[in-house]
Amino acid sequence: MFKRYMTVLTLLLLVLSQAGCAPPPKNGAGGEFGKNLSQGAGKEIINVHPKPRGPFKTVIVDGAELMEARGPVGQFGGTFYNNQIGDGPKTFNPWASFDATSSAMGNMMFTGLVTTDAYTGEVIPNLAKEVKLADDKLTYTVTLRKGLQWSDGKPLTAKDVVFTWNEIIKPGFGNSSHRDVVMVDGKFPEVKMLDDLTIQFKTAKPFTPFMRFLGESIAPEHILKPVVAKGNEAFSAYWGVKEASSKPQNFVSNGMWLLESYDPRLKAVFKRNPRFFMVDKQGKRLPYLDQYTFSFVGDGNNQELQFEQGKADIYAVPGNFVSRLRGLTKPPFNLYNLGPTSGTTFMAINLNARKNAQGKPFVEPIKSSWFNDVNFRQAINHTINRDDLVSNILKGVGAPLYTSESLSSIYLNHELGKGFPADVEYAKGLLKKSGFTWNAKGQLLDKAGHPVEFTLLTNSGNNEREAVGVNIKQDLATLGMKVNFKPIDFNVLVGKLTEGSWETMIMGLTGDNLEPHSGVNVWKSDGALHLFNQRVVKAGTITNISDRLPWEKQVDQYLESGAQTFNDAERHKIYDKLQQVIYDQAPVIYLYSPLNIVAVRDRIRNFDPTPLETFHNLEEIWIEPNTEK
Repeated sequence: MFKRYMTVLTLLLLVLSQAGCAPPPKNGAGGEFGKNLSQGAGKEIINVHPKPRGPFKTVIVDGAELMEARGPVGQFGGTFYNNQIGDGPKTFNPWASFDATSSAMGNMMFTGLVTTDAYTGEVIPNLAKEVKLADDKLTYTVTLRKGLQWSDGKPLTAKDVVFTWNEIIKPGFGNSSHRDVVMVDGKFPEVKMLDDLTIQFKTAKPFTPFMRFLGESIAPEHILKPVVAKGNEAFSAYWGVKEASSKPQNFVSNGMWLLESYDPRLKAVFKRNPRFFMVDKQGKRLPYLDQYTFSFVGDGNNQELQFEQGKADIYAVPGNFVSRLRGLTKPPFNLYNLGPTSGTTFMAINLNARKNAQGKPFVEPIKSSWFNDVNFRQAINHTINRDDLVSNILKGVGAPLYTSESLSSIYLNHELGKGFPADVEYAKGLLKKSGFTWNAKGQLLDKAGHPVEFTLLTNSGNNEREAVGVNIKQDLATLGMKVNFKPIDFNVLVGKLTEGSWETMIMGLTGDNLEPHSGVNVWKSDGALHLFNQRVVKAGTITNISDRLPWEKQVDQYLESGAQTFNDAERHKIYDKLQQVIYDQAPVIYLYSPLNIVAVRDRIRNFDPTPLETFHNLEEIWIEPNTEK
């Protein structure tokens, strides 16, 4: 929700098809499902159909090239209140983040060379004034804005950009996913400084997504270079939660916010960065808000209660709470339908048949043999009743999902997206093909006579996922499978995921409905988040991928060819094939795509959401004076 969508000074010299992007999906806020949400009594839900704003202007202030916001002039002051389910971030270091909460905290403080226009989906300059792609489709020349500053007053120059790319991202420091997504043909792009404001990037082969991936956050060399010199462990620990709570003044930012304070497991408070490079139409530095506060709540019930009590200004409403919110009159607020979310909710199955550093199998061999049987996986896939999940848990505020691309993705394989109805008898037939049988009590047995029993994990406090787990447990019981469903603390869950010590798991990942290559860290065999067959033994270190499964090789090949294809129609064909392989193999079983229903209090002004981003213009948001918290 809070990834910075910045402004544009000059148009990129790339047409949309070359940049690998396109306008937001038209089924966004006005899709077929969810269109009747406002029927009956209760507060109306506003379907969002935004009109693109014109191009940004630039103004020169004290010799600096600043960007002028496109919205109406607002008023300074006030605090915006938000909350997150869970116990808070694991880090404030955006390059070392592995979870959504930590990423949200990092994205409050840091931004990149380019970003995405929330109205059109185009890649647009951000810290960069201009990005030019040469005729060879390999060489990108980036020119920074004059007068950029870090929050401590130091100049932001090309040296910071080259440092970020060559000394943090390239060696895989922190979360090596930042490196994975920009590799092409197994090679990292060449990055060099031409002068204080100019950087040249060169990819090994034409690489369609690269323009969008120039949006990687830029790090301050003068702060982090000594830390990087101490190695990956020191870097990954830097700007962690202990430093955030004890020395928030050590944080240096190039975004609109600075960390003011952090109360572990309770609250993070950000204050405005007075050196942020955007101004309003009166030439005054943005953002308008003085503070942005995150509270961390234990579960979805507490999150809803905080909004109802006026302690939060925004609430991403789960489907099962939509009816309740429609009946509330206080605090004054509006409900918005932004269309299908770009994220995905799924059940992952651990196919890792290798051993850890201590020589112990990641997954018990008997269970691993089940999980690596495609008939077993497809039996689960065809037994889970997605219609029930949507009806009972989302209360109809969503739709079943069967593919690795979300329903909002412009690359969705629509034929596969139709899916199939749950069919227990068909699933039993698949199990029989692999030698599974049932005893007199109806328990499922493998061909060696072992009863089928495994553990299903998810993060506790997330009411929606906990309900999904209960439903899946009941569905799979119809096959004779015993599922031990265990919600656990989110940070513990992330630890098990990164260590590979789990069997099955209900998870969700944020997505990108404009660029499928954003998922390369999940789907590529050596990706840092190749969670269902993890090969990363520690940050930046990959085990040998010579044991790739045949279909993993296919996925790798489609990812490579899709990234190197500039023709949009051809890219669609490639990603259709990629989705087909994932659909057929089912290492990850996709469940549903919810609608993004957002409640925002009336005291918030200049709110102009789009299906791509709720708060793309956060710098322009202001609060009506003399309103209750």
